[in-house]
Order: sequence, then C-alpha cells, then structure tokens
Amino acid sequence: MRISRTALLGLALSLAATMATVDAAERVTLDRHGAWVSVEAYGPNVVHVTIAADKAQVLAAPGYGILADHVDDSAFQQTRDASGNTFASPALTLHVDAPPPPRAPAITDRYFAPQLAPVSLQVKNASGATVVDMTGWEMSPHEVAGEATYQVGATFKAPADEHYYGMGQNQGSLGPLDLRGRVIDCKHWYDAPSGETVCVPFMVSSKGYGIIWDNPSETRFVAGINGHTRFQSKVGERVSFFVITGGTPEQIYSAYARVTGKTPIPPKAAFGLIQSKARYSSQAEILRVARTYREKNYPLDVMVQDWFYWTRMGQMDINPAEFPDPDGMNRELHAMGMKSIVSIWPRFERSGRYFKELDAKGYFLKDKDGKTVDGLPFRSDRAGALLDATNPAARQWFWTHVRDNILSHGYDYPWLDETEPDLVPDGYFFSIGSGDRYHNVYPLLHVESVAKGMRAWKPDERVLILSRAAYLGSQRTGALFWSSDIDPSWEALRRQIPTGLNMTASGIAYWGNDIGGWQWLPQTTSATKKPLLDPSDARDTVGQNNDYPELLTRWFEYGTFLPTLRIHGSRKHTEIWAFGHEAEAVMAKYDRLRYRLIPYIYSLAKKTYDTGAPFMRPLWMDFPNDPNVADLGTQYMFGPAFLVAPITAQGQTEKDVYLPAGSDWYNFWTNEKLAGGRWVKVAAPIDRIPVFVRAGSIVPLGSDVQSTVSKQSIAEIRVYPGSDAEFALYDDDGTSYAYQKGQGTTTALHWDNASQSLRATGGDAAFGKKVAGLARVMGK
Repeated sequence: MRISRTALLGLALSLAATMATVDAAERVTLDRHGAWVSVEAYGPNVVHVTIAADKAQVLAAPGYGILADHVDDSAFQQTRDASGNTFASPALTLHVDAPPPPRAPAITDRYFAPQLAPVSLQVKNASGATVVDMTGWEMSPHEVAGEATYQVGATFKAPADEHYYGMGQNQGSLGPLDLRGRVIDCKHWYDAPSGETVCVPFMVSSKGYGIIWDNPSETRFVAGINGHTRFQSKVGERVSFFVITGGTPEQIYSAYARVTGKTPIPPKAAFGLIQSKARYSSQAEILRVARTYREKNYPLDVMVQDWFYWTRMGQMDINPAEFPDPDGMNRELHAMGMKSIVSIWPRFERSGRYFKELDAKGYFLKDKDGKTVDGLPFRSDRAGALLDATNPAARQWFWTHVRDNILSHGYDYPWLDETEPDLVPDGYFFSIGSGDRYHNVYPLLHVESVAKGMRAWKPDERVLILSRAAYLGSQRTGALFWSSDIDPSWEALRRQIPTGLNMTASGIAYWGNDIGGWQWLPQTTSATKKPLLDPSDARDTVGQNNDYPELLTRWFEYGTFLPTLRIHGSRKHTEIWAFGHEAEAVMAKYDRLRYRLIPYIYSLAKKTYDTGAPFMRPLWMDFPNDPNVADLGTQYMFGPAFLVAPITAQGQTEKDVYLPAGSDWYNFWTNEKLAGGRWVKVAAPIDRIPVFVRAGSIVPLGSDVQSTVSKQSIAEIRVYPGSDAEFALYDDDGTSYAYQKGQGTTTALHWDNASQSLRATGGDAAFGKKVAGLARVMGK
C-alpha cells in the first residue's frame, strides 16, 4: 500500500495536535481573532470564563464578592485540537470552540454584522451530558453617567424542559417558582411595586448546574424565552461568569461557597424569637415588653431597638431623654437571658455633628459635579447623605463610631438598615466609580466591613447582623436577611413563599420576613369572610381591621418554619398578646414549638456551614425526578424532614397539598401516613399549618426553655418509619467560633427500619445510652 508524502505529513500534524497539547490547566488565555477568552478553575466542578475584546480585561481579577485566592486548577487538564480547546476534570468539561473559518462578507454584513469576534463554548457534567451551551456574547457601546462603556451579555441555549431558580429576591410571584419565561431585573430596588428586589446574580438550573454572573451593575436575566437564556448587564468592559456543575444541591452550593464564601453558623439566639417594632420609643417600653414575655413564660431571645432612638440621623448617639441608661437596659435584658439588636443607619443629616467632617473627607455619595447627594426628593425623603461604603477609609470611620458610640453600651448585634442603598446610586458616584457601574455592590461592602470589625473587636463572639439587602458573597458576613418593608396583607404573605425560596436558592440561606408585614396597618379591612379569630379584644391595635389577628397568626405559623422568626411592624403594638386572647394562645403554642425544634434547626445550620446548601429549600432540590414540583412555590422543605405548606388566604381552613413522589408522608399533627406522588386535601383549622414529615426521618425535639441561653436537653427523638434513616445531631456553645476549629459535638442517630431500633454513635457517650429511651416511633 502506497501513502503519499502529503498524507503522511497531515497524519503527523494531526497526531501532534492531539497528543502534544495535553497540559496541566492553569489559567489559560485564548486568542479568538479579535476576542480574548480566559479560563481558570475554582475546584474540580467550577470554571471561570472571561471574554473581552481587550486582553487586559480578561486578565483582570474577578469582581466584588468573589474570593480570587480560591483559584484551584489542580484537577484540570487542557487539550487542543482543530475543534478548539478543552478543559477537563473528573467533574466538568469545558470546550471553547475554535474560531470559525474566514468567509467573504455578505451584502447585509455592512449593516448588521456584529463587531465582535464570535465566541461559543459548551460545558458537560461528570456524566458527559451538555448542560451549558453559550452561543454568543455581547459588548454594545453606549455612554452611562458620562462614561464610555458597554452593555455586556451572554446568550445560552435553553432546552424546553429546563427550569431556572435563584437570582436573588424578586417578589413578583404569587406562587409559581420557576423563573422560566420571566425577565428579571437584577437590581436593588426598594420601591419595587410588589416588594423590594435584591440582586444576587446566581442562577441555578434544573439541569444540575449554576451560573454566577460576575457584574455588579444593573443586570437583566432573560430566562428561557424563545429558546434562549441571557444575562445582560448595563455597564462593563467584559463578560465574566462562573459555571458550577453538580449532581446534588450540596455539590453545587459547596462550590458556590468556594467561590464566594462559607455561610457561618449564627449565634444560637438567632434561631429563637426576635421581637421588634417600628419603633419602641423608650428604654422603659423595651424592658416592659421583655419582662412581660418572661411573666407569661413565652420564650424570647432577642429584643430589637429600631430607628429614631438617636437625636438626629447620623448623630451616632442614643437620646438620653428616651434611653437614659442603655448600659443598664442591656444588663437587665442579659439577666433575663436575652440579647439586643440596635438599628444603625449609614445616613447623615446636615445638622448632625459628623456631617461637615465626613463631607470634607469626601466620604459621601457624590453627584456628577462632586457635590454630596442629600436626600431623595422624589420620595419626599428629604434628609440624609449616604456614607460611601466603597471607600475603605469611610468604612473604617463608620465601624469605629458604631463600636464606640453605640455597641459599647452593651448592645449585642447591629441592624444595618438602609443597605440597598435607599439613595439610588444611578447617576451618582462612589469613590470606586459610578453608581450605575456598581449599583448592587453596596450591601456587601457595608455589611462585611462591620462584620470584620465585630470579629476583630470580640473574636470569641459570633457576628450577627440584620440586613435587608445582599450581593454575591453576602452569606459569609454572618447576616440575617429579610424581605424589607412589605405590606401587612394576605397578598404580601402569599408573595413571601416563592420569594424566599428563590432567595435561598441564590445561596442566601438565612432569609426571613417581618412577621405580620412592616407597613402601616390599615384600621379597616375589605375582607368578606368571617374572621377565624375574635378581634374584639384587639381594637387598641387593629381598629376595625377584623381579620388582621388571623393574618398575623397565620404568618407566625409560617415564621415558625423559617430560618429566623422575627415579629415586626409599624403598628401600635406587635407583641403576641396584643391581638386578642385567641390569637395569643395560638402564637404562644407556635413560639414554644419553635424552641422545641431548635436542636433540629441548629443541626441544619451546621450542615449549611459544611455544605453551603440552604435548609429552607424548594421541593425540586430534594425531589428532582418529580416534574410536579418544578414550579411549585407555595410549599417547601424545612430541612430533610418537614414539608411546610403555609396558609395564605383569609378564612381558609383546608388546603390542597402536594406530597412529592418517592416517599410516604406523615401528617405532623395527626400522624396519619399517606403515599406520595399526589395532591391531598388537608384540614387547616386556625391553630394548624399544614406540615408533613417524610417517612424515614429522625426529628430531635428539645425541652421547653425560655431562651437559648438555657441549657436545652433533648426531650424526645421522633422517628417516622418507612426506611432506614440518619440524622447528625449537632451542638456547641452557641456563641463562639470554636466550631470552626472542630469543637462541637455531633451525635450520629441511626434508625434501622427492619429492627425498628434507634441507636447513636459518636458524640456524648452518656447521651448515646439514653437515645433508645428517648425514641418515639410515630404512626403506631
């Protein structure tokens, strides 16, 4: 057989191209003839892709929220051939297509051809299935805030059976969860019509991957419309995103934690009842409420001191007329086993003692002429310049004054309000650049600086901060997030459930809401059904809003199964005894239930710290093979055991609940066992929220305590049989960071369904001997 010299040469070149280009994959920059593509890894299942027309842009570090020192390319190898460049690890394969061959321009190219060199790429998961197919990218020139810049974006194929979740807090849905078919404006927007939006640009797909979009400007997410999914950001000079693959939520969220930071365990007090009001007007009122909780034997962990305890906004002081002895107040709260939270704003009015100093130092948000922006006339919000938290010196100034002027009086934790910022940054300027370019980054920088200050000030005490806004990485600050100043209405309550599930899917595990709604309470109602609770002895609070005690009670029942339980609102009273005796009895019942659940919840917090995965989560995370849960945003899992279906309609006493396929379920209240994979009609009298427990679950319940300061023993361990079960029961001192050094107790509980026996391994040996006696097998 004769082979031509040309054929032999071609074969040799082909082998060389295939065999000689296998490299260990460190950061690689690819030339695509007018476009540059950078690829680096953050572990075996995460790749960071950057695309730009300017090589310097693809070589720049990732943006805010990303932990750039967590780059880890060790699992990847690169190969090159005629089709392009491939980066492969055991968990993920990224292929960047070679540039298309040159062609003669068509007649329409003169008018419509893109100016950018084409870039396309695909990502496969560990099984070899293509999960991401990027078909194009965008850099469209325009001017923003006087700056020549670009709208940047990327387009991906959207299979017809793909579902999308996350992207922060968006309160537009009354029930559906899937973002597919929606256009999400990912931006901090306090005045959004259905409730504040918060941008956390992390999307998770039902196909087993997530995309972190690395751009803090206002971003539009187009989810599966006309066969495509797009990210488009208002300001930028490059496209930058991370792709995470994983077969389970834990694999995806642990990788997200590598990129943006771990979620710490909050102090145990965060899991008890937090009592707040807008506002407690005096020290005497705060102490009166706290004492009443103790007199009534209703558990309570935290009292909150909200705004206008100061003499002027930005005075950074405590009004002695209303709070003559804050040190003594906090000592008394501590003696009752309670902690305190105090609201602190980053806004300063001109008549305050610090305005001139901060203005002279350039520590405020500026307009285009370099003048300090003061107030929001379009909202009749007329006073207050915003601290420029993008300025490290301004952040340090703020922290030292927070510490010395306020927290030093014995307050345990700060509430950093106004972190959107409310002073809309678009058209204005931070020290790092235009507010348009950095629209969403403020809450991360502001909250994290205080968190770091607190950690340095009291290194043995866990940080806890209330914050109503977030960004990539905000979960690492020790903050508890909530859905801002929502209405006290049934509609607002309905919106909370899908809102919270997409927020936790965005990597923000500790999310809640103002139980009862924050806005002013109308003193009348338009409800037509007879209230399920008697409002006649609550007139001082509700006026003629006859169904509000029912609404608040239903909301409190829902809050019992949230990561944090905080009652709040702009009402004359917010305490659980202020809405009539019937409402009080039901809320007191759930308050005690919440505390009995703390051993279970606290163990889930440890798992979130270990894996990054939220423990309040949409059903699709635990039942990915059940198509009926893909868009179900009216119920959720609370840890591995509980399915929760809140009541969100006035006068409702029964509800249709879907029990996912693949498991049997027990009614938490009646112990009735039901098969999954179907809808069931569930009785829901006013004192009962529909809750089911998955068969094959272990639920430890604690003894009755008045606060988490008290040592809580395990009173019983409920077992819901049906399959073998495991539960990692975790405990520690509840306040320090010793858990980060492995100092805590984990007792592995094992249920053998065949022998119907419960045993314990590890942990406290003395407790292990008691486990069998504490077991209570349900359904028998």
